[in-house]
Amino acid sequence: IPQFAAYRRRGYDSDAKSAIKNMATSQEAYFVDKNTYTSTVAPDLTTRGFKQGDNLTVATTGTVTTFTAQATVRAGCSTGTGVHTFTSSTGQITSTACN
Repeated sequence: IPQFAAYRRRGYDSDAKSAIKNMATSQEAYFVDKNTYTSTVAPDLTTRGFKQGDNLTVATTGTVTTFTAQATVRAGCSTGTGVHTFTSSTGQITSTACN
């Protein structure tokens, strides 16, 4: 059972990372249309193709020049995993523990 829990947790983390990459693509599509990034997931990003996973809570913040995209796993969190954030200014994904 512990091994299964680890596999499941990695699956949740992969889903979260995939979601923020998808959100970043949708942010870029929004930028092409509006010449700014958005802080609204629905409808701004969902109309541009973003789909949220069932086990995730997502958020984004946008300014004229940068944005962040964040996905938090609702279940299966452990130390060092659970919250994944993409920052457009660095192009990096960071992962931290969920609360």
